[in-house]
Amino acid sequence: MSRTLSTMLELGTSAPDFSLPDILGDTVSRADFDGQPLLVAFICNHCKFVQHVRAEWAALAREYLGRGFAIVGINANDVEIYPEDAPDLMAAEAATADYRFPYLFDETQEVALAYKAACTPDFFVFDKEHKLVYRGQMDESRPGNDVPITGADLRAALDAVLNGEKPSAEQKPSLGCNIKWKPGNEPEYFSS
Repeated sequence: MSRTLSTMLELGTSAPDFSLPDILGDTVSRADFDGQPLLVAFICNHCKFVQHVRAEWAALAREYLGRGFAIVGINANDVEIYPEDAPDLMAAEAATADYRFPYLFDETQEVALAYKAACTPDFFVFDKEHKLVYRGQMDESRPGNDVPITGADLRAALDAVLNGEKPSAEQKPSLGCNIKWKPGNEPEYFSS
């Protein structure tokens, strides 16, 4: 299992645009969420780190969708190399995990590159103006470390945004499987 840290994109960065198909075939764009705080999560089906937090991540997403956050999950993995992340299996994963947010497929990987996403899961929290206020881990739990999965770090950031506050600037990178880049798409910040 590879272990890759998130890049920690600079706070204050504007949310890069995206317009991607979801698992139902509809197109979802960043502009659809103008005026709402936005959580963008790079996830996939097969990653052990995503599987480890899946139940808590799905519950957290349901809770914060109900509190006014817009949330999207984006899978940018190369499905030729990792067919278990293909769109039809994304739909099955979303149903099994009870994902209620749009689960999008970034086939070209252009969106992942624009966000400087590096791993799954990789979380990006934007305020109502879609300025980056948090990027990093969901919490300290990792497969095999016996730390309870609480979502504490991500929850603190989301609560701060909902309360009109800035999350703490002390943010820890997410750790997960590297995004499975297509040959020739590997960004400069990627190291296998």
